[in-house]
Amino acid sequence: MPTIRANGLEIGYDVVGAGPPLVMLHGATSSGGETFDAQIPPLATAFRIFLPDARGHGRTRWDVADGFRAAWLVDDLVAFVDALGLRTFHLAGYSMGAVTALGFALRAPERLRTLVMVGISTEREPRASVARRLMDPARVLREEPNWAADLARAHDPVQGSGAWQRLLLAIAEDVATQPLPSPHELRGITPPSLVACGDRDPLVPVGQAWDLARQVRDGRLFVAPDSGHDVLGERPDLANEALRAFYRSTESVARARADAVSEVPR
Repeated sequence: MPTIRANGLEIGYDVVGAGPPLVMLHGATSSGGETFDAQIPPLATAFRIFLPDARGHGRTRWDVADGFRAAWLVDDLVAFVDALGLRTFHLAGYSMGAVTALGFALRAPERLRTLVMVGISTEREPRASVARRLMDPARVLREEPNWAADLARAHDPVQGSGAWQRLLLAIAEDVATQPLPSPHELRGITPPSLVACGDRDPLVPVGQAWDLARQVRDGRLFVAPDSGHDVLGERPDLANEALRAFYRSTESVARARADAVSEVPR
């Protein structure tokens, strides 16, 4: 389990597979191995996959009492890929990770070969209200003790006792206050992009996902039937086929984008 120094953090990450680089960003309170458990085996045959832990999560130590902002996660990603020497790469994110992926795409679209965003909206609601309810530590302890125990095992050994409770509150606060991109900014996202959601996602209505897919320059939409927010875990076979089809259909464009950046003098 390697770590790398980036943006003042010791970022823990996993790396598997062989091929073009693919950075995959996990959801809130999770990890790459958990979020993408069903996607890693098939994708690792075609990509070298990098799975960093976000600050305050897993092995990447950060005290959320010092703040937690979506923009900082983008800064962390920039520093992470720079430290690895990745000038261009494929990028995929789920939920919180998709917010980070979107932020990177807004900042440096030319560095992305492709972009996948799962469970994301550029609207404040209903994301903020649902996140505030689901990420209430008192509710989790009362109604979902097994999840509380899982969160403690995943985060407290590195982050400190009770860190998961502080993390939930910090993430919910950030969802309620993070800046939202404008349609003009979204139009500047140039890599081939796949937006995915479940048809029963309480955080991301299908209409909001469709709006995002049509506002980026080269967007496609995948809606998983009979699925909530966790599209990747609830409908893994459908999600994996959608990813395979997306990567196959964009292979030549992705290669051309990588070649264009490699030809630019440093």
